[in-house]
Amino acid sequence: MRKTAANLLAAAALATSVATVFAGTAVADPAGLPNSQDIVGVGSDTTQAVLNQLAADYNATLTNPSDPHLYSWDAIPSGTITTKSGATAITRPNGSGAGITALNANTSATVDFARSSRAPQASDPTTDDFVALAKDAVAWAAPATGNAPANLTTQNLKDIYTCTVTNWNQISASLPNATIKPFLPQASSGTRSFFLTTIGGGTAVTPGACVTSGTQENQGSDPALADVNSVVPYSAAHYIGQVYFGKGSGADVQGPLTIRSVDGVAPVDTVNKTISSAFAATAYSRVVYNVFRDAEWTATDAHGTALRAIFGKGGWICTKGAADIKSFGFLPLSSFACGSVTHS
Repeated sequence: MRKTAANLLAAAALATSVATVFAGTAVADPAGLPNSQDIVGVGSDTTQAVLNQLAADYNATLTNPSDPHLYSWDAIPSGTITTKSGATAITRPNGSGAGITALNANTSATVDFARSSRAPQASDPTTDDFVALAKDAVAWAAPATGNAPANLTTQNLKDIYTCTVTNWNQISASLPNATIKPFLPQASSGTRSFFLTTIGGGTAVTPGACVTSGTQENQGSDPALADVNSVVPYSAAHYIGQVYFGKGSGADVQGPLTIRSVDGVAPVDTVNKTISSAFAATAYSRVVYNVFRDAEWTATDAHGTALRAIFGKGGWICTKGAADIKSFGFLPLSSFACGSVTHS
């Protein structure tokens, strides 16, 4: 136990020092109002920062101001946003589900794509095209000086989130006699949806009454998560970006949390500062997507051509975006997988 605690403290100290050295801004809304012809996205918290960087780097390659530029609106703060010139104001979508809902409730005059950290679900319209962006993985996190162990099994996580197990000493007699406090991100979070389905072995777990929902995903700065008994799902890529590459700022930081192993497999390769190959091979790995309306994605007009030229196979992201993707902790997909399309 002492060795485990020492290791966790060391990891927290390393996280703090690295974040300090590489301090920088990870997230930001468009600096100005995008033009009506620009390509604008909303949705997932997990992929908002990498999309912002990809957008900035893609736009820097354009020489004609009238060419469609790429922009992405962050998941928070709450309120309304006018996404582009001439658009009707909408409630800012927070999370994959909210982004997809906004995509389907509007036209390209308002939203062109939704960021999604989850795959298509049966409830999604079959006319939504999920275009593969990168690979991520979801583990769990807890305070470095808290009562959680370094590893939990999938069964442990299922028991915790169904409230079948509510005390650490029910997992191991060596753990403290203390009430576990499980947290989940907001209801429309793709990370929440993916995590509950994965710990349920492919069928989404229904959270028990002991679970607190509504924390902003991948933000260890939430004061509630500083509780010594807290546990919360966490994107491995987002964590790597925050800790090792200075992609967090403001509230978008790991705070006191360290990401932990599942079934004895560590999610982060701390030497290479990437998602570990072993964890990437588990059920906890996932592809993250950008979602488009099929009629626009497949269109032969200028808009459809621009969408595919940025996001599709052989497009700018798949051929030029690997460095950005890696610098935010994600794993680039193969040339075969990147830009591929799937449906519900």
